[in-house]
Amino acid sequence: MDANGSGTKPLHHLIIIGTADEDGVFIVSCPQFKGCHTYGRTIEEARSRVKEVIETCREC
Repeated sequence: MDANGSGTKPLHHLIIIGTADEDGVFIVSCPQFKGCHTYGRTIEEARSRVKEVIETCREC
């Protein structure tokens, strides 16, 4: 059982965060899933957004 008591283990996925481009945007991707990319104005925003994208990719 996990810390939440749900019986599921958290999954870990490699993510790659690129350096900010000229607009200050960080591009982040999860190479485990084809087309799993997003962006954020901060690293924290990019990480948060990629979690949502990974969930969508896992459902497909």
